Amino acid sequence: MKQKKMSHNFYDFCVELIESRGVKIREIAEVTYGLQKPYLDEITVDDAETAVRAVIHKREAQFAIMTGLELDRLSEEGMLQGPIADIIKEDFSLYGVDEILALSVVNVYGSIGLTNFGYLDKAKEGVIKEIDEKSRNPDQVNTFFDDLICAIAAAAASKMAHQFT
Repeated sequence: MKQKKMSHNFYDFCVELIESRGVKIREIAEVTYGLQKPYLDEITVDDAETAVRAVIHKREAQFAIMTGLELDRLSEEGMLQGPIADIIKEDFSLYGVDEILALSVVNVYGSIGLTNFGYLDKAKEGVIKEIDEKSRNPDQVNTFFDDLICAIAAAAASKMAHQFT
């Protein structure tokens, strides 16, 4: 069966989604840079931004970003029903689906991406901490968003590790 070609520019749409929620691609790159700088002396934040953008160009990342951010938006607007509405709105600690969705981004980049994701998910560095603590926008639901930013940064760090070593 032949698949229908999609006419949307998913990359631009995903960048717009991320930035509409208050995060610049450069901020994700700064997290990536922080992960890799101890191992790769010659890298720059510009190198990290190139890697972040390459990750967002991957279809797996685009689908995860669109799905997760739509669920966060629907939660903000009270559009989810039943127990899942509260689970997502409150970022219930045992939910885990947000991490599983984010892992679909990281899995493209191997074990380095996976370990970096686990570290960032716990350490909440840079912009990730601000998203998780809702310090930029207290009314914003970020259940999926913080994990997706972790995944993008972790995958980009893995991409850089493979590229520069």
